[in-house]
Amino acid sequence: MRRLPFLPTLLVGLAVTAMIALGLWQLLDRRPRKLAFLEQLAGNPSLPPVAFPRIPDERLLFRRATATCRPPVAIRLAGAGAAGFRAIATCNDPDLTVQLGTTRDPKARVTWGGGTVAGYIGHAPDGRSLIGAALHPQPPRPMLIATTPLAGLSANAPPDIDSVPNNHLAYGVQWFFFAGVATVIYLLAVRRRPNG
Repeated sequence: MRRLPFLPTLLVGLAVTAMIALGLWQLLDRRPRKLAFLEQLAGNPSLPPVAFPRIPDERLLFRRATATCRPPVAIRLAGAGAAGFRAIATCNDPDLTVQLGTTRDPKARVTWGGGTVAGYIGHAPDGRSLIGAALHPQPPRPMLIATTPLAGLSANAPPDIDSVPNNHLAYGVQWFFFAGVATVIYLLAVRRRPNG
């Protein structure tokens, strides 16, 4: 029976233990909390409307809300996948953006002078790069998504619980897989090393 080298075995054992712990954390802690959060979000559209939040609060996602967009208003188009482009208004208030509707025309000129908008709370697009978002994490900014589109635009999609990622089962399985692969690679390496 070949003896296992002490220090490498200890280091690999610690790494494998950490991977298993991360897998258990994803499955036993993060996943149940995310499922409870998704259940709350699923009920939000049926709750009474609230004033649009000025600070990010994920618990209000998909909740009906109203706000007044004060002029001047800057409007830009942002990609919306199959829906084409979203017309997003930045109000004369740094904490309020409004998605007015969608269009398939990438050169559409959307004008709007502002006013009171009713809709639901969604996430504003994050224009930062992946590296910038990783280096400076922050909660997604809220955005009011209008229920009734601005004239000339198509309606915004209704709240969709499937748009909220829930990858904790996959993450947990991934950590267990990494632990298994690390163990197999280490045992093969020990088996192939010369005696001595």
